[in-house]
Amino acid sequence: MDYSIKEITRIIGARSTGIHDAAIHVLLTDSRRLSSPGQSLFFALKTKGNDGHRYIEELYKLRVRHFVVSEIPENHHEMGEANFLLVKDPLKALQKLAIYHRKRFDIPIIGITGSNGKTVVKEFLYQLLRNEFNIVRSPRSYNSQLGVPLSVWQMNEKHTLGIFEAGISQPDEMDKLEPIIAPTIGILTNIGETHQENFLSMTQKCLEKLTLFNDCDAIIYDGDNLFLNNCLDAACLSHKAIGWSKVDSDAPLFIDSIEKRQDHTLIKCTLLGLDQQFKIPFTDDASIENVIHCLAVMLYLKPTSVNDLSKFATLEPVEMRLDIKEGINGCVLINDTYNSDINSLDIALDFQLSRRVDKHQKCTLILSDILQSGTLPKSLYKRVADMVARKKINHLIGIGRDLSAFSSLFEGETDFYPTTDEFIRSFSIRKFQNELILIKGSRHFHFERISELLEKKVHETILEVNLDALVHNYNYYRSLIKPETKIICMVKAFGYGAGSYELAKTLQEHRTDYLAVAVTDEGAELRNEGISIPIIVMNPEYSSFNVLFDNQLEPEVYSLRLLDAVIREAERRGLTSYPIHLKIDTGMHRLGFQQAELPEVIHKLKAQNGIFVRSVFSHLAGSDSEKLDEFTLHQVSRFQEIATQIEAALEYPVLRHILNTAGIKRFPEAQMDMVRLGIGMYGVGESGQKDLRNVSTLKTTILQIKQIPAGDSVGYGRSAFVERDSRIAVLPIGYADGLDRHLSRRGGEVLVNGRRCPFIGNICMDLCMVDVTDVQAEEGDAVILFGDNLPVEELATKLDTIPYEILTSISPRVKRIYFRE
Repeated sequence: MDYSIKEITRIIGARSTGIHDAAIHVLLTDSRRLSSPGQSLFFALKTKGNDGHRYIEELYKLRVRHFVVSEIPENHHEMGEANFLLVKDPLKALQKLAIYHRKRFDIPIIGITGSNGKTVVKEFLYQLLRNEFNIVRSPRSYNSQLGVPLSVWQMNEKHTLGIFEAGISQPDEMDKLEPIIAPTIGILTNIGETHQENFLSMTQKCLEKLTLFNDCDAIIYDGDNLFLNNCLDAACLSHKAIGWSKVDSDAPLFIDSIEKRQDHTLIKCTLLGLDQQFKIPFTDDASIENVIHCLAVMLYLKPTSVNDLSKFATLEPVEMRLDIKEGINGCVLINDTYNSDINSLDIALDFQLSRRVDKHQKCTLILSDILQSGTLPKSLYKRVADMVARKKINHLIGIGRDLSAFSSLFEGETDFYPTTDEFIRSFSIRKFQNELILIKGSRHFHFERISELLEKKVHETILEVNLDALVHNYNYYRSLIKPETKIICMVKAFGYGAGSYELAKTLQEHRTDYLAVAVTDEGAELRNEGISIPIIVMNPEYSSFNVLFDNQLEPEVYSLRLLDAVIREAERRGLTSYPIHLKIDTGMHRLGFQQAELPEVIHKLKAQNGIFVRSVFSHLAGSDSEKLDEFTLHQVSRFQEIATQIEAALEYPVLRHILNTAGIKRFPEAQMDMVRLGIGMYGVGESGQKDLRNVSTLKTTILQIKQIPAGDSVGYGRSAFVERDSRIAVLPIGYADGLDRHLSRRGGEVLVNGRRCPFIGNICMDLCMVDVTDVQAEEGDAVILFGDNLPVEELATKLDTIPYEILTSISPRVKRIYFRE
């Protein structure tokens, strides 16, 4: 449903500086997600760490002509075709537009809030109701102040049901989301500890969430939860509450029994007085509760929708991750079978486009039929074809009878197969070479079989890297500094073990100012993979100058000898003003110029024009230790004095930076022009710090479980004996993978099915053993070496080392899997 610029100007109360009207279809808030410039309206949002106004000129060059701004760009006269819609707050303007759009629809809208389970309940409801309604829903977990209006904007006249999530992290946020969603039916999943630090009490947080349901007709919740009942009373919403119950047989939905079997659960219940039994393919408590929420909603919304028991038995688990894996023949796989609809396809294609190394890299899409879209197939696949063309897909492989029937709508290189089996039998998989492949399909087509065939086979130990957690941590540190302060992100040592390219690509997307690597080859590899932002080389070697200069890498210079060599090389190449970064030793006494050397440094710099000093910096010796604060402040003061001396002598501005990760948090007054973000970006901060998310999880699987009688030894050297009859699990990870041998004698543990299990016996090169006697474990079960619930800091403490060593010790032979939530 398009709106004209004139309509939008009126709706959001803007003052327009342009004279050109146009039809708007796309609301753009991220310049990296541009696909339809002529139909896009860009909202220049300001956040703690960024300002959308910075990207207006860039977007204008990409043919975007319509902008909602809070300030008119200084160079607006150079953008004569632009419409600038001036408002006080672009985010509020976006929300106001979404509210107007929502009011145009008189259909049931389900609003879901709670601490956990929102996305799963939404997706379960979609699976259960998609044959009954034409459903519009939040893409993935778009439940924020920004995500909710973008979700509601998807509504059109063909939809008959909406399902939207709403999440909050601060007081008063739900007041802004409620009129955007305006739900007629509410679901309160649960109230937990998430974001509790921003609320005075659990009650306050619950009451804030309940604001979403002020104008609902009904609120679905666990009626046995006394805390929720009290909150509903306090919010004066009890008269709308419809609680399901395991104890009250008079409840509209009474759960008589829950019987867990090996691979499924039987739920016996009474629905409005009628006995019924449902089989679901889950045994975990969270999934069972989520299904019960769905049952209650269906019973209220359309009682006949619960009659088909088969759809409960075939519920599919909700995978909320988009995985990036190494594929065969130099390919990179993006595996996204979380859902398959037109909106999630758009998001996945945007992500694929952002991962393209260069414009010459071939992008391939393997796509299935889009099921239960509620749109006539010809119209649906015409939209898909237009989207595929806009997103620059070089090769489309369509699987399904509908895609095959409308193959003529698609241009360029295409192949179509009626079924997944026929595609696999076609041997086309063997032809993929150095491609970026997006695998996007409905679960009905079992595209996991395609993913398995395309995935490069390595052993079963993997390092999972959560790119969303990396971005969260980056944004957290960005929020601690001034908007104008630049950030250097450290991706040296193979990205602290996590793999530098995917991290660098993600950070480049999020507009970090600089990357830093240890040696020149690391920087060159990033350039080869399409990383274009400035890269500092912290330890440049004389033998690598050709690679350094050829790849526009910026060297750290820390000695007179190195300074002379860099000047000579710049002059030999006929360069002028090549950027370098001077390192000053203010007390760390590792690399860096001593203060006594500064006159000679300045003399050499002023006597040439091949290089110029982009920044001057120093390294703090103990910024994480309170005991060393006096010394840290001495270093900062000394550095400022030296930097001022250098800048005055050179007679041009020079960027200054001294703060590392710990310094950013503990000494914000010393942030100067730039800061260097390292280990904190990977989720390791100061002791007890709760603001960060874990980025890397080392996982493996159980190869074999052996029954060992009491008194027998385990492993090399008979260093460990079992004192009872024991179950010992063998894991395919050893010291060649980076697992420290000392863990077996220093209380090292792993997580098996959420339970801690100790190492036993000496850790071998490729294998190790753990005691699983007290745990329900089977061969093939997943094992966590470190991750969310087993922090890498804990391992470091047991090994009397630091997290850096553990993270950077993970062997390159361990496969890295990157995912977005």
